[in-house]
Amino acid sequence: MVPIFMTVFIDLLGFGILIPVFPLLISLGSPFRVTPKEWSFATGLVMLGWLQAMFPLCSFLAAPILGQLSDRFGRRPILAFSIAGTALGYLLFALGIVWRNIPLLFAARALDGFTGGNIAVAQAAVGDISTNTNRAKNFGLIGAAFGLGFIIGPYLGGRLSEPGADVYGLFTTPAWFGATTPFWFAAALSALNCGLILVVFPETNQARSRGLRIDLGKSFQNVAKGFASPRLRIPLLSAFLFNAGFTFFTSYFGVYLRNKFGYTQSETGDFFAVVGLFISLSQGIVVGQVAKRLPDYKVLRFSSFGVSAVLCVYFLVNSTWPLYATIPIFTVFNGLTMANTGSLISRSAEPGRQGEALGIYSSVQNLAQVPASALVGYIAGSMSSNTPLIAASSLIFLAGSAFAWLFRPTYVTDTTASARA
Repeated sequence: MVPIFMTVFIDLLGFGILIPVFPLLISLGSPFRVTPKEWSFATGLVMLGWLQAMFPLCSFLAAPILGQLSDRFGRRPILAFSIAGTALGYLLFALGIVWRNIPLLFAARALDGFTGGNIAVAQAAVGDISTNTNRAKNFGLIGAAFGLGFIIGPYLGGRLSEPGADVYGLFTTPAWFGATTPFWFAAALSALNCGLILVVFPETNQARSRGLRIDLGKSFQNVAKGFASPRLRIPLLSAFLFNAGFTFFTSYFGVYLRNKFGYTQSETGDFFAVVGLFISLSQGIVVGQVAKRLPDYKVLRFSSFGVSAVLCVYFLVNSTWPLYATIPIFTVFNGLTMANTGSLISRSAEPGRQGEALGIYSSVQNLAQVPASALVGYIAGSMSSNTPLIAASSLIFLAGSAFAWLFRPTYVTDTTASARA
């Protein structure tokens, strides 16, 4: 479980590291700016949006293929290959910053996306080695790796990218720290994890399908199949809108904090680390307590509206204390939405096809991030710098409205509290 835990943790760590660093690449006056001097900030926002869209786009295309390859050739070689690609992607991204080479930055994110479907392979490996006795415990560790990566990632991204920053009065970060430091660090962690996979991780797939035909269009087939299913259509539609809106928030909020409140990268990293901490707490405590009292589809009829309302508050505030004061509210509603969406999709699936349904859900999540990431730069650059928050709030409100109006629990297979737990 240790190499698998590390795989998932490093994936989420890499995602979190990017949040405080990305604004540095386009901000006027930033020593780490990679955009040409003649580019306006609005043009830089457009570039940044497309750059952020590269990873989910490539991951959407490649994740099902990596899963099929792991069924054919085994989990161990595919995990090692994908983690090596992640390490190389981080290295190339750091070099792209050093050389101010925008095409290299895009190539690095594309490489990381194409090889970044390793979470699905890691989950398959957990399924291989788990028994009925320890299955819940093992998948709980994977959930913990998700949460821990999202907490530590933004924090490290902020601290490692800011030279001469005071860290709680304990020490000052070295003068050689900069926007590339988090990526050197993440690359080293990925290389270490690749070594763990090759040296200590045994092959877990003992029933490999040597004759399995690889379907290159599996991602598109997944999405089409999901939206064609009367059981899954409405939950997937709501999930698509919610994830698109949430992507507007995560991809732009670091820029918003820097522009409106003058946040440094360390302060941005601290903010998102607190968000990650409260998301973990809400997933671990609140979700379970609510599940004892309400079925998942009833929770989803109100939870998205709570997320939407808090994003409106973020749009309206002019001081920083409301940002932190609303984090517990925001993360509770967000945690309820994410956990209960996965629960509902699993329970709405055809009997014995829950794994397939969750794979489709993963494809829809990745696909939703692509247009949202690409559009955020155009919206912020051509309208108001705060407009992406309104777009995020509106899409999430629309997700809640679509679910509340259209979903009927006709196909839900079990609504007992024990099944939800």
